[in-house]
Amino acid sequence: MASLAEPQFLSVGEGAAARRIAYRRVEGRGPTIVWLGGFKSDMKGTKAEALDAFARDSGRAYLRFDYSGHGESDGDFETGTISRWAEEAAAMVALAGPAPILVGSSMGGWISLLVARQMTAPPAGMVLIAPAADFTEALMWPAFPDEVKRQIETTGRWVRPSAYDQGGYPITRALIEDGRRNLVLGGLVETGCPVRILQGMQDPDVPWRHAMLLAEKIARDDVVVTLIKDGDHRLSRDDDLARLTEAVGTMAEAYRQT
Repeated sequence: MASLAEPQFLSVGEGAAARRIAYRRVEGRGPTIVWLGGFKSDMKGTKAEALDAFARDSGRAYLRFDYSGHGESDGDFETGTISRWAEEAAAMVALAGPAPILVGSSMGGWISLLVARQMTAPPAGMVLIAPAADFTEALMWPAFPDEVKRQIETTGRWVRPSAYDQGGYPITRALIEDGRRNLVLGGLVETGCPVRILQGMQDPDVPWRHAMLLAEKIARDDVVVTLIKDGDHRLSRDDDLARLTEAVGTMAEAYRQT
């Protein structure tokens, strides 16, 4: 399968901080669709693969990648922070060319908002799936018992059980502290582009009201929220994938007509 071709690599960072970031791209007409995955996910996931098939079928340009410590990229997951992953995402977005469509899933939604802030010209649009903006501070930290907070603060890490990974997810003090330096929901969120949010109402990880808070903060840009009543966090069922590709395709067509 073409989607399983060997990845290309881009070096991000300098000196000892440099890491090789794996990516795959589909050549086609713009705007380029850029996939920004979630926490501990990779570019071979169901939604990323569905967008690959959509891009090939429709002749659109598409780029997906793995953050450091994820998938086929170099690095140790435990050294990752929001700033580090946002730096890698910004390098990939620059590689995609002008005015891409940013498609961010969960943590990738937060990363998309951070990357858009750095762009010299706004993206063509954003499609955000269960966007977990500020999740380290707004969703994780308040839910941790005091003993877990103490463990993170004193030992620097705690392994959080996960329904998606038998080994759980290590949560580090560096991740929490860096997250506090990257919060976006404390004020107005400006993207400079249309935003479409797909959110499951049965999502145990990112409550649908969190997505609505983000929509409220995006006060100056066109934002539409689609609430999927029986949808979970992953939104990877056939109907969910159809909603995703329709949202991306409609946004791409609308941009071409402007």
